[in-house]
Amino acid sequence: MTDKASGQVVDDQAHWPADHPSVAYGRIGVLLLNLGTPDGTSYWPMRRYLKEFLSDPRVIEEPKWKWWPILNLIILSKRPSTKGKDYASIWNNELDEGPLKTITRNQAHKLSARLGADGRIIVDWAMRYQNPSTESRINWLMEQGCDRVLLVPLYPQYAAATSATACDEAFRALMKMRWQPSVRVAPAYFEDPAYIEAVASSMERDLAKIDFVPERIIATFHGMPQKYLQKGDPYHCQCQKTSRLLRERLGVDEEKWLTTFQSRFGNDPWLQPYTDATVERLGKEGIKKLVLVAPGFSADCLETLEELDVENREIFMHNGGEKFAYLPALNEGEEGIDVIEAVVRRELMGWK
Repeated sequence: MTDKASGQVVDDQAHWPADHPSVAYGRIGVLLLNLGTPDGTSYWPMRRYLKEFLSDPRVIEEPKWKWWPILNLIILSKRPSTKGKDYASIWNNELDEGPLKTITRNQAHKLSARLGADGRIIVDWAMRYQNPSTESRINWLMEQGCDRVLLVPLYPQYAAATSATACDEAFRALMKMRWQPSVRVAPAYFEDPAYIEAVASSMERDLAKIDFVPERIIATFHGMPQKYLQKGDPYHCQCQKTSRLLRERLGVDEEKWLTTFQSRFGNDPWLQPYTDATVERLGKEGIKKLVLVAPGFSADCLETLEELDVENREIFMHNGGEKFAYLPALNEGEEGIDVIEAVVRRELMGWK
């Protein structure tokens, strides 16, 4: 029967033996999954975050015997301090957290307001690395009576290093459970009309706010090693399709629109062309007005707020550029929530 106050479906307790544990079920959980953020910008929180992130074999596909000494003896001795300074420059000091955590929480709260009116759908959020952990939030959803859970990786384009590892973490949590919920995983939405329209509309609005007409627009996506593409990862192709669909929807000429990849790490060749090298080249070639947009990010974070809007702005200006703008991600704006809601409602069909 259904408890009218809570919306949960509970067994008829009158027929239970005296020592029977209380059981709640009948609700649907929606868990938004994002990458993660350090708990602080000082050395040790940054080290914990980087160690967890860079120890993930989905992220660094190198033999452990080869990667372990590089990570623990070299990278983790220096990188926490330098990356901590970068995080400090974008830190949400009011809440003492990274912007990715703030935005993802707000996305979950706004989605909950749209879906959770009758109490049957519970929306929550988790991070693949650090806090709140995926395992803790799945357990919490189960405690609320969610016997069905939709996992929603907030990555428009699928990659093993993002979408797959988020699901891996959820599945590891399920392996520990006596009573597992039924689980679905929302697929990548790189070509979803709702997503393309939301990004395009957001771009049109933001372009109207700046005081110049760009000579070039760069759609920049997070990079990955070239060998991951060669091993069969679909990420590169999905990024290219997203970029093409956006350009066509906005009616931008091909010669004015570029697709690039950022945030490379290590010495292996990554997906090209590289964003920073392209920005530098355009400045040197005489392009004076440049706009960057990052349609692979559902929320602004270090890679957009610091790397794109600060580092690449400086690269462009130091090489002859005059006007530069980074157009923000969809974040927790209405268009961003529209996209997540469209994906979630589609994937929940048959569960209501």
